[in-house]
Amino acid sequence: MSNLEENIENLALDSSSSDDDTSSSDEEVTFSVAMWDFNQCDPKKCSGRKLARLKLVKTLKIKQKFPGLVLTPTGTKCVSPSDRDIVATKGIAVVDCSWARIDDTPIAALKPQHGRLLPFLVAANPINYGRPCQLSCVEAIAATMYITGYKKLAKQYLDKFSWGHSFLELNGGILDRYSNCSDSQSVVAEQNKYIEEEQRQQELDKQAPRDFPSSSESDSD
Repeated sequence: MSNLEENIENLALDSSSSDDDTSSSDEEVTFSVAMWDFNQCDPKKCSGRKLARLKLVKTLKIKQKFPGLVLTPTGTKCVSPSDRDIVATKGIAVVDCSWARIDDTPIAALKPQHGRLLPFLVAANPINYGRPCQLSCVEAIAATMYITGYKKLAKQYLDKFSWGHSFLELNGGILDRYSNCSDSQSVVAEQNKYIEEEQRQQELDKQAPRDFPSSSESDSD
């Protein structure tokens, strides 16, 4: 674990008891937000359980059906702004399980009507900081809210975590690009374009000449 990851994790744990209060200025959530908890995560670090304690998420029974948009690896379409009506009328649900045990989790048994995948995003949570696509529950929920036009609600959910602002700092630009798309296909196209841009920039950074101090400068320093 890098020093940055360790500092973020320590900050999150230190503030876990102090930031459990909801703000009176928060916007009211007008649709259902739910999760299936497979009890695979550390309760002290689980963002889904914290949201449940704050009454921002409803915990579903494992075999319970959910009519709204479900974030699941079994989805065949990507979340897009065209899903706003589904979110507004039927809500959002997420699967809370360990990424290390994803293959052992009976996610397919949920059989959601509106299963969705998230596009490329980088995690900011203390466990998977900097890793592509390995988002926590709150990051997945907030990303879906942001893309479907509920940007203020997305920020409110992330604000319940000391590290939550980092998610928007890492992904704000690409989230805005996704939120300006029309449908799943255009989100995937924007995702691929973004990844190509990042890879091209990395190659340019590798090829860029580096400025080294002259011998006289080194001696004087």
